[in-house]
Amino acid sequence: MTDDLAFDDAGLDKWSDEDRFAVTRERIVEYAAATNDPIAAHRSGDIAPPVFAIVPVFESLLVPAVEVAPVELIPRVVHGEQDFWFHRPIRPGDKLVSRGKMIGYEGLEKGTRAAILLECRTEEGELVNEQYVTCFFRGHNAGKRVGELSPGHRFDDALRQQAPVAKVVQHVDADQTFRYGPAAGDPMPIHLDEEVARDAGLPGIIAHGLCTMAFTSWAVLTEVAGSDVSRLRRLAVRFSKMVLPGDDLETRIWTSGRGDGATTYAFETARLGAGEMAITDGLAVIAD
Repeated sequence: MTDDLAFDDAGLDKWSDEDRFAVTRERIVEYAAATNDPIAAHRSGDIAPPVFAIVPVFESLLVPAVEVAPVELIPRVVHGEQDFWFHRPIRPGDKLVSRGKMIGYEGLEKGTRAAILLECRTEEGELVNEQYVTCFFRGHNAGKRVGELSPGHRFDDALRQQAPVAKVVQHVDADQTFRYGPAAGDPMPIHLDEEVARDAGLPGIIAHGLCTMAFTSWAVLTEVAGSDVSRLRRLAVRFSKMVLPGDDLETRIWTSGRGDGATTYAFETARLGAGEMAITDGLAVIAD
């Protein structure tokens, strides 16, 4: 670690400026279609799918990282985990206000993981959701642990001794990234430009991690929540391996606990034929 690549602890717990986003029915419909969501209320735009919650806060995501991490490390950052805590669903007509802050980081042998907390409210101040984003700065060990990291959601390996309560097979379309990018407001070229992706050392265009998470979300909702997003309290995943257009996925769901008026499910998503997991440490809390 060199002085010019040191993390600036003065930027921790410092809220970014507020970003505003007006939710339209058309934008919800576009997002549902871009993630192959089969739930009628999402397809009609009556209520937003859960992972749509990333769209209003997207502009608030990068600023906290730049406040703490050296700008030279930004090209090395990858999205490691996403953890949504829902207070109520997003609906058309909502006028949302978002802000974010980095709450902590930890230097590790192969890089530094950092936690960003995002907060989304209505203009009247009603809390709609909170999000913990774990990002990983590859190849740079910050040399210490400071502040707080994201809440845990580790998969209990003992669950594999019993059969899952549900399995859902899904297909990633050839044009999935070209539909998802505009719908989510995510223009990253590794998802849209074959040459840029290969120059970055990838096998080609890869799917957005949050698109894969959206696939897992509707698998969980349709199988164990009666397709009712209003019952979803928490949804968390770890992004393990890349997903490619044309992949077939299988999301496997286990019941992992009950209490406080809700059932907790653990899940993971495999790339069929590739012998690897795209999503691990999946957790969903569903109100009974």
